[in-house]
Amino acid sequence: MAYFPLGDVTADVLQPDEHTTRHRDLGTTSWYTVRAGTQSRQRAAWQHTELPDHAGDLKGRVAFAWRAMDAFYEEDERIVGHAADSYHRIDIRSTSRHLVVRSGDRVVADTTRPLVLYESGFAPRWYVPCADVDESALTPAEGRTFCPYKGLASYYDIVGAHRAAWSYEDAWTEVRRVSGLVSFEPDEIEVLLDGIRLRLEPGQGVVSHGVDRNLSLDETTAVRQA
Repeated sequence: MAYFPLGDVTADVLQPDEHTTRHRDLGTTSWYTVRAGTQSRQRAAWQHTELPDHAGDLKGRVAFAWRAMDAFYEEDERIVGHAADSYHRIDIRSTSRHLVVRSGDRVVADTTRPLVLYESGFAPRWYVPCADVDESALTPAEGRTFCPYKGLASYYDIVGAHRAAWSYEDAWTEVRRVSGLVSFEPDEIEVLLDGIRLRLEPGQGVVSHGVDRNLSLDETTAVRQA
């Protein structure tokens, strides 16, 4: 999250809001309505007003909500979704382990050639080639999400399991190996690896920020290639 000096924010953009909250680590937080031209977004920016000593660098600075703004930039390049963490790492490995995905008695996927994606802080994710997936079991779900490390994800429902699978149709160059493959959510559907059912450990789940606003595959690709 970027915090900007108040003096660098265009005059009259920030309108104080009566709403305040309390951040667990950073104390009292005051909120602003952001106005630009004819547009107005409530609670689209905030400032921590009672900072502890260890967070003094944030004094007199304001942050803007990613989803409330039309665009963010680093240098001259637009940042799509949200900023990437320079300490975040992804590794992808081939494997011959046996992965089976079931919905009741129906086999949705069965492969001995999945790719496993290791990502900082999360459980390993197993990606299956489409040839090893019963695609008739997948129903496209509304809404996509954007990952600054992998790209734009499409989701699928499987019988009664909502958004139980996803795919990066055109994954970023750095993770191109999973492009077009399908991964399955062990919390939503039965996923077995070498006969053992996968379950996420505490802390390995992804905190959803909701469906990303006004993002298309063409848009994210254009930004990436700019």
